[in-house]
Amino acid sequence: MTEKTIVKGNVKGKVLKSSQPINFLGSIDKKTGSITDHKHDLSGKSIKDSILLFPHGIGSSVGAYTIYSLKSNNVAPIAMACQKVDLTVASGCALANIPLFILSPDEYDSIKDGDEISGWKFLQNYADLLLQKSLFP
Repeated sequence: MTEKTIVKGNVKGKVLKSSQPINFLGSIDKKTGSITDHKHDLSGKSIKDSILLFPHGIGSSVGAYTIYSLKSNNVAPIAMACQKVDLTVASGCALANIPLFILSPDEYDSIKDGDEISGWKFLQNYADLLLQKSLFP
């Protein structure tokens, strides 16, 4: 496994997965937690109380303050996981105390939108469980 924990935390919830990077400054309403970018695959969805999976963050470093504002407004995800973590997402999650994890490409691909995750330990072993199921039906 190649994942790393950037901000520790116990995670339990439902996955909201995007195939596109997220610009926290320009794409999310910090008062509602809704994705406002009409070109984004999560357009109109709320990230509130989700385990937000996305490839990586993009945009201004001010996005870190948007992540903090999401938490202050009680509309933040309960955790975030990416394939590549940039300074904006890492610092925003650290400021807001939102658990943040880096996933390997295989782990990222194995987790589907709507999956229920209970505990980070489960998430760490999720890809292995899927592999075992496919090898031993």
